[in-house]
Amino acid sequence: MKSLLKKLTVAAMLAVMPAAAIAADFTLRATANSNENDEDYDGLIVFKNYVESASNGAIAVELFIGTQLCSKGAECLQGIADGSIDVYISTSGGAAGAFPYVQVLDLPYLMSSDRIAEDVLAGDFTRTIRDMALADSGNKIRLMTIGNTGGWRNFANTQRRVQGPADLEGLKIRTVVADLPQKVVEAMGAAPTPIPWPELFTSFQTGVVEGSKNGITDIMGMKFPDAGLKYLTLDGHAYMGALWWMNNDKFLAMPEDLRQVVVDGFAALQQATFASPKRKSIQAYQDFVAGGGDLYVPTPAEKAAFKEASTPVYDWFKANIKGGPEAFDALTKAVAEAEKELADNAAADLN
Repeated sequence: MKSLLKKLTVAAMLAVMPAAAIAADFTLRATANSNENDEDYDGLIVFKNYVESASNGAIAVELFIGTQLCSKGAECLQGIADGSIDVYISTSGGAAGAFPYVQVLDLPYLMSSDRIAEDVLAGDFTRTIRDMALADSGNKIRLMTIGNTGGWRNFANTQRRVQGPADLEGLKIRTVVADLPQKVVEAMGAAPTPIPWPELFTSFQTGVVEGSKNGITDIMGMKFPDAGLKYLTLDGHAYMGALWWMNNDKFLAMPEDLRQVVVDGFAALQQATFASPKRKSIQAYQDFVAGGGDLYVPTPAEKAAFKEASTPVYDWFKANIKGGPEAFDALTKAVAEAEKELADNAAADLN
């Protein structure tokens, strides 16, 4: 009797368990070093739902949000390479140690709008970076897509309104400990000041730094206006790209129909991460202004002056970063094609 009851209990449990939990041929362990309020999490939820549904349960996706599987870019990418992690999202800075040319996404003023950036990142530029990363990782680490994590980087400071590069001269601007962001700040005549992220609030209060290069959701999430950050210029100098990596062996082990499901799932994830920062930034901008913040939108001429000041950074990148010329040419070519397409579409739509 006990044996029969046990069998009936197991049968009942199996009847209510999701198909992916009992019938998956492949399980993907996906991690993001963020939290459930982040656009990375939004993207993973969309990915998980699409892949599990479209594969009819043949693929299961397990989510590990935070630092359960790994905590830093190099460690997480090593996990992708050795197969202990299947999917991981990094910033360009987080992947630069392994693939320095991904910092091309941090070059200022190359992409001028969300429409341009989204067109570029959904096309051949991403495939070029994928091929480069596969070659450099012994075909172990595959770039699946590039989305967004936080909108656009803008200059913000505690001292004055910034309408052009001259207004940044002499300001101590927080950067990470990396050459490229420091070169960007130096090109504007400001003083790059590496400060760890957790120390930035206090550094604003004490004057150790006077400005930063952040997206609005980070600025408001960290309550930087309470530390004196009052001036924000929407110069949009860098699109905050999110690189989604996958273990290449795991991907290629799937039959072609399931590989297509995974590719389509990453396309859905990309669209979700494109949209999420736009929605979240609305309230953040409103709160910044309501709290007394000065929000400035540069004119086209002022934006052109910012870009002109950045020219030395482009030359430095191509001369000093491994794979830099190839990545730079791929991005600028894709941007030119996207701008032409957008202009052609506008001509057709506006007349």
